[in-house]
Amino acid sequence: MPIPDHDPLVVAPMPTPFREYGAVDLDATSRNIERWLAMPLSGFVLGTANGEELALGEDEKVQIVRAVSIAAAGARLVMAGIDVPSASETLRLAEQYAGAGADLVRVRIPRGLTAKSVEAYYSEVAGRSPLPVVVIHQTFGAHPAAPPEVIGRICELDNVFGYITDHDIRFEGWVRPHVPTDRRFWICNGGLLAYGMLLGANGACMWLGNVAPALCMDVVRAGYEDNFGEARRLQATASFLDREIGQFGVAGVKAALAMLGYEMSGPRAPWPDVTPEQRKVIENALRRAGLLG
Repeated sequence: MPIPDHDPLVVAPMPTPFREYGAVDLDATSRNIERWLAMPLSGFVLGTANGEELALGEDEKVQIVRAVSIAAAGARLVMAGIDVPSASETLRLAEQYAGAGADLVRVRIPRGLTAKSVEAYYSEVAGRSPLPVVVIHQTFGAHPAAPPEVIGRICELDNVFGYITDHDIRFEGWVRPHVPTDRRFWICNGGLLAYGMLLGANGACMWLGNVAPALCMDVVRAGYEDNFGEARRLQATASFLDREIGQFGVAGVKAALAMLGYEMSGPRAPWPDVTPEQRKVIENALRRAGLLG
C-alpha cells in the first residue's frame, strides 16, 4: 500500500499460527488478517520475536509475508522483519520480501558491533534496499546497540522510514532529539505507550496491538493530541494487560488471541504452551479489561 503520510500509526508484530506437527498455517494467518482489518491497526510486522522468528525458516517467512500481503490487499502496511548482521544477507532478504509483497523492512540494529560498523551497515542497507527501512533498537536486555547520536545519523539516511525504540525509556529519551522530525519514532511496548508519547513518539509497534488494537490506538492518539489525562487513564489498562499476558511470553499472547476467537496455536515445539493455571490468569485479565465477555 502507499505508505501513509499521516500520524499516529500503530502496527503489531503478528504471532504465527501452526498446524499439527508444526507446519505454518497460512490459511489461518489469512483469516486472522481479515479479522484484524476491521481493527484500528495501521499494519502488520512479520518475522519478529513475537512471530517466533527463531523457529521459522526463510521460506516460511517469505510465505507468511506473501499470505499477509494478499490478505491485506493493500489496506494495511506489511513490514518484514530482518535480524542479520551482514549487509549483503540483509539486502538479499529484503529483495525476497519485496517480491512477496512487503511495503517496508524492519531491520534490527546488529548487537556487538562498533558504532562505526553500525553506521556502515545501515549506509549500505538503506542505500541499496528495494524497500524503505525501519530501524529497530531491540537488544533483549543487553547494552544499547549504538549511541544516541549514531542512531540519529542512521535515521537521517535516505530510504529510512523511521525508528522503533527499545524498552529503556531513559535511553530512548536521549535518542529522540537526534531522530529527524520527518521520520517516524515508534514506542515498542504496550506498557510504555503513554510514556513514549511524552517523549515525542508519533506511533507504536508492540504485541499488545494484536490483542487490544483499539486500546493501543486510543492511548497513542490521546498522547499524540496532548491529551495526557486520557492517555494516563487508558495506559493503566494497557499496562495491566502487558503485565498479566506478557509475563508468559509469546505463549501468553497466542493464548489470549485464541480466547478472543483468532485462529491461533500454541508456540512451535519445543517451546512450551501456557499451563492451565496461566491460561486462567490470561482469561481473567481479558475479562477485567472488558475484552472478553
